[in-house]
Amino acid sequence: MEIRISELAERCNVNKETIRYYERKSLIPEPYRNSSGYRIYGAQTVKRVHFIKKMQDLGFSLSEIHKLLGIVDKDSGRCEDMYQFISEKQQDVEKKINDLQHIQKVLDDLKNCCPNERDLYACPIIENVLGDDS
Repeated sequence: MEIRISELAERCNVNKETIRYYERKSLIPEPYRNSSGYRIYGAQTVKRVHFIKKMQDLGFSLSEIHKLLGIVDKDSGRCEDMYQFISEKQQDVEKKINDLQHIQKVLDDLKNCCPNERDLYACPIIENVLGDDS
C-alpha cells in the first residue's frame, strides 16, 4: 500500500499537520518521497499512527508514547521493558485516582458543612478553607 499524507491523515482521523508533527518528533519514520516530492506512506505508518492515537486516548503523553515506541521498535527485551513501562504507568494512574478521591472527600466535607441558608457573610466553606486564625 502506498498512500499520500492526505489519505493517511483521513484514514487515521487526524490532520496533515499532526502527521508532519509526528515525523518531526520521530514518532513515525520519515516517509519515502516519490519523484514529485510527495510523501509516500505504507501500511505500517497507518498502524503506528493508530497506535499513537489509541495510547493518547488512554492518557499517555507524546513523550511517553515516544518511549513506548522505542520499546516496540527494539528486537530484544521488549516484552520485559514494556511490562516495566506499563507497570510504572499503572502506578501513576493509581496515585492520580487516590489523589482525586482525596480531593473528592475534601470537597464533600466542605459541601456538607454548608447550612441550607446561604448567608454570604458567614460561609462555613470559606471559614473552613481559610482556617480559624483568631
